[in-house]
Amino acid sequence: MQNFVCKPVKIDPKKLILDLMLAAGDRPMPVRDVILAGSLFEISENHLRVTLARLSAGGFVEPAGRGAYRLGPSGTDVATDVATWRTVEARLRPWQEGCYVAVHSGALGRSDRVALRQNERALHMLGFRPLERGLHFRPDNIEHDVDAVRQRLHKLGLDQQAIVFGANVLGAEHEARVQHLWDEEELTLGYQALRTQLAQWLTGADALALDVAARESFVLGGNAIHQLVFDPLLPEPFVDTKERHAFIEMVRHFDDRGRVIWNRFFAFYAPTSPLGEPNERPY
Repeated sequence: MQNFVCKPVKIDPKKLILDLMLAAGDRPMPVRDVILAGSLFEISENHLRVTLARLSAGGFVEPAGRGAYRLGPSGTDVATDVATWRTVEARLRPWQEGCYVAVHSGALGRSDRVALRQNERALHMLGFRPLERGLHFRPDNIEHDVDAVRQRLHKLGLDQQAIVFGANVLGAEHEARVQHLWDEEELTLGYQALRTQLAQWLTGADALALDVAARESFVLGGNAIHQLVFDPLLPEPFVDTKERHAFIEMVRHFDDRGRVIWNRFFAFYAPTSPLGEPNERPY
């Protein structure tokens, strides 16, 4: 059995806390359990308490009784978007060749770096790629229609002044350029490699010490879910959709096993097990 992340790796305390709160859902998360989880990654109690205070001030978490927190309004918005990874394939619909969604943002100002980062992140999360500066494309195969794509982009932070529109009469030159905005081989090999890694880890997971299994499942599962959240969800022939589906199924299975491991971890080291059922994210 190969250990992929045997030693504690550096984890952002904010990410750790928000992921734990997301897994707990509406159930209060005791601070002592946050501290216990942080010990797996050598994050000090003081660092975690300071991060909790900052997240609370920003509305990402909120007090839920004495010595406990749950997701706050800002955190719930983020969690809702991330949690869609489990049903990501439900957002897909058949692609009609030559039909794309485009976003023109060339008229937006470039001095506000925060706004620029938000725009870029929103476009990247929905699989848009730049054809040229200020003009992004993706196949029109997600959400119900272009208007739904527009609404989702705005929810993710795209500037309201950006123009989102359907494009289906591209010239041959631009059509060829659009079709090469994504690397099909790289995407497909990525699905295969990470699926194999997750499967190999699961094969030997029962032989690991509980704290090692919890730590490693957090890291590997987090990497896999991140890849899904930012996957462009391309149709054939841009990517091998069968490989993507197999990868998604493996991540779901890994996620379920990870939640069981983390519930065992909390049950063993703490008097309560704050995480929810396997159909929620365990880390």
